[in-house]
Amino acid sequence: MADRIQLNQKSYAKLSRRGLILGGLQAAFIAGLAFRMRKLQVEEASEYRLLADENRINIRLIAPSRGEVYDRNGKIIARNEQSFRITIVKEDAGNIEQTLYSLSNLIKISQREATRVIEEIERSAPFLPVTVRDQLSFEEIARIAANTPNLPGVSVEQGLSRVYPSLESYAHVIGYVGPVSDSDLKRGNENNPLLKIPRFQVGKVGIEKHYEDVLRGSAGIMKVEVNALGRVMRNLDRKEGKPGNNIQLTVDNELQSYIQARLGSESASAVVMNCKNGEILAIASSPSYDPNKFVKGISYSDFNELRDNKFRPLASKTVQDAYPPGSTFKIVTALAALEAKIISPKDSFSCDGKIEVSNRFFHCWKKGGHGEMSLSKSLSESCDVYFYELALKTGIERINKMATKLGLGIKHDVPMSAITKGLVPSKDWKLKNREQEWLVGDTVNASIGQGYVLSSPLQLAVMAARLASGRNVKPILTKSINGQNIHNLKNIEDLDIDKSYLKIVRKALFQASNDRRGTAYGSRVIQDAYRMAGKTGTSQVRNITDAERENGVTKNEDLPWKRRDHGLFINFAPYDKPEIAVAVVVEHGGAGSKSAAPIARDITLQALFKGKPPLEVYPAKDRTAVLERQKKLGEVLKELEMFRKNKV
Repeated sequence: MADRIQLNQKSYAKLSRRGLILGGLQAAFIAGLAFRMRKLQVEEASEYRLLADENRINIRLIAPSRGEVYDRNGKIIARNEQSFRITIVKEDAGNIEQTLYSLSNLIKISQREATRVIEEIERSAPFLPVTVRDQLSFEEIARIAANTPNLPGVSVEQGLSRVYPSLESYAHVIGYVGPVSDSDLKRGNENNPLLKIPRFQVGKVGIEKHYEDVLRGSAGIMKVEVNALGRVMRNLDRKEGKPGNNIQLTVDNELQSYIQARLGSESASAVVMNCKNGEILAIASSPSYDPNKFVKGISYSDFNELRDNKFRPLASKTVQDAYPPGSTFKIVTALAALEAKIISPKDSFSCDGKIEVSNRFFHCWKKGGHGEMSLSKSLSESCDVYFYELALKTGIERINKMATKLGLGIKHDVPMSAITKGLVPSKDWKLKNREQEWLVGDTVNASIGQGYVLSSPLQLAVMAARLASGRNVKPILTKSINGQNIHNLKNIEDLDIDKSYLKIVRKALFQASNDRRGTAYGSRVIQDAYRMAGKTGTSQVRNITDAERENGVTKNEDLPWKRRDHGLFINFAPYDKPEIAVAVVVEHGGAGSKSAAPIARDITLQALFKGKPPLEVYPAKDRTAVLERQKKLGEVLKELEMFRKNKV
């Protein structure tokens, strides 16, 4: 019995020691846990509260309002307007294809749009909305609202969309915006969070692209509360971003619209500049297109129609295309010879219709020749042989230098797309680019704006403006940004050409437009206060064979359109106190005197009178035709204005 009691006492002692050890461990654990909880709840509470809030609150970007664009008189050219769009959320929609099918029974959704939506959904988070269509009408919104129970995951959102009220008039100037593409992201914008907003729009061409950073603005911030899955539970805070800057251009909306209508169905272009400061008052290419179609998402059929049109409506002909300047380049050759003191105004050459150079004949446009020609008569009547002779004495390097002074062969800094530098050739240029020596015949061709010489309508307008003003004016298209002028139009330096030489050439161009033998006499202005001085140009796009010259050169109208000559005309007015310079190019229009000069005269008078000019400024024989044309243009402009109001 005593042994049993002693054994129990020993067992009890062992159990007590174990209990103490376990109790101590438990106490230590509880103490450590309490210490850790105190540290978390008291000492580190603020840090973990912040982490919890960051998990609970998401910050989302709000797209800013894009800056608007105005003409010189405050007429809006590109604006924003409220629009509705349809979005779809994958996790709420369930079967995306079925939902899209149901939605397509209510609004028009093309196969292309459906494919795009599915692709965007696949690469986006399941709780993020993807835009199906935007710029919906109220009728479409109403149909969707009435069928909401049958459209899981589909919702209507309100936003801003870009609108171009003038439709085709500014397509080549303003350009258009469109959704961010992969190529947009590769232009150094990968880290800009704004561009990650679904269907965010950026400038693609023209002013919209050139001033993208100015027009875009900065994003706003919206704080939303989300659950563990990332779904929005409620909005907590909203701070609007900074809207983009507004831009005012130098163009005149009324003049721009008139020119677009005056060019009509021609494949042509026109530029009007202020001679004194270089401001571009109008710059139009025809035919044009409606940029609103690109904002909404142009259809394949519409795009193919634009792309395949032989008149190239997508091309900005005023700055993108370069043409042989034809006889308008004779101004350059004449001034180069005068500056080199190779000729005087009284010196003359005899034109019998052709000249032989290096065993090759170079012909004048007048088969029988012009006879004795002085500098002023050769410019007025556009004698080719006179300038062949002049170029042989002057040389291509002097001609090249003079062309540069007048603004040719220069890539002018205007905010439009695909601006060409044109081409004023030289000996070094040919050796470098053609790996050939310069030939005497190349100089002869260049003297009349053929051969390698190429100029854009904008460059021709700059040449006319510099000739008229005697100043080194540069083309300006942007007047101000947010009301602040960005160009100093004072103290424009004089042109580095002797003023007496400029005066000689100006007088010759006045004769070209006002002398009976002048090539532009048919498009003259008869009131002294508005008389213009100008130069016609006809540039060949094909070679004329000797056999054809013997039997008679085929008339332009008898040739396929693409083999006809280009028609050109440049001018400035009024002659005594020049205000504006104009350049017109009609692709494959034939003689410049017949195709381009009449258009240029109408544009010049429209600009000078700031509206429809009186019939009294036209020659009596032209007034009936002019009146009829004015009526038709008035009707076209009126119908176009009504169409714009109804469509936009």
